[in-house]
Amino acid sequence: MARQALVTSQWLADALKAQRKMRILDTSWYLPKLRRSAKSEFMRRHIPGAAFFDIDECCDKTSPLDHMLPSEKSFADYVGSLGIDRDTHVVVYDASDFGAFSAPRVWWMFRVFGHGGVSLLNGGLRNWQQEERALSDQRVRPPATEFTASLNRSWIKTYEDIVDNLDTKKFQVVDTRPTGRFRGLDPEPRDNTESGHIPGSISMPFHSFLSQSSHFLPKEQLQALFARAGVDLSRPICVSCGSAVTACHVVLAAHECGHDGVAVYDGGWSEWYTRAVPENVISEGRGKHL
Repeated sequence: MARQALVTSQWLADALKAQRKMRILDTSWYLPKLRRSAKSEFMRRHIPGAAFFDIDECCDKTSPLDHMLPSEKSFADYVGSLGIDRDTHVVVYDASDFGAFSAPRVWWMFRVFGHGGVSLLNGGLRNWQQEERALSDQRVRPPATEFTASLNRSWIKTYEDIVDNLDTKKFQVVDTRPTGRFRGLDPEPRDNTESGHIPGSISMPFHSFLSQSSHFLPKEQLQALFARAGVDLSRPICVSCGSAVTACHVVLAAHECGHDGVAVYDGGWSEWYTRAVPENVISEGRGKHL
């Protein structure tokens, strides 16, 4: 059951009135240094009928890395507890000032676990509020249901895959962190991690995929953006960022351009910096020193 990747606020408002079978998820997440509590903000105001999806709960809690993908069973149990089954149309959004920050990650999570019935609210809560649409502080507790997850492992890359690719160059690596962090000139938001990038990777900051109104750019502009960056959409692509959240902007943008199958390096720069040898941390700044 594939759904269009992006839906408008008008579409969602109409769907709410029609009481279609769907589950709206507030998937907001913020870097700890921003000192914003996504869950507290959700409790105060959200789109009517929305439930909260916590990427720090629906994750592999045995991993030392942030919000790594959970097992199939863990994802199925978490999603089922939100009242989502295989026939549910899921609509995700977040409340970031960008219009989309963490929501593309959850959009990708549903897809990588085999659920094509997922869409992202284009413009996020920011535009929903600017259009003066309804908000609520009421919690919805849908009855739990059964969800079956089937992980598409070809859409995930590991540290070892990236290391091998340094020689084989079987796929392009795109990094969506801001340019200063990619170049090694601006600090990383996580302690004990210096900035820089994977050898041969291409910088495409996640916010470049969004318009000034916080919507994803139209298909033609996305195609031009990839072309200017030197990314060939006809060849395999793997995306990375700090912890595989904004990397998923590239997955969605490529999907809009008709290119499915973009893989995500789930460990991201957090893992790469920790495990890579110093010569594989490319930086104009401090880099990595043993």
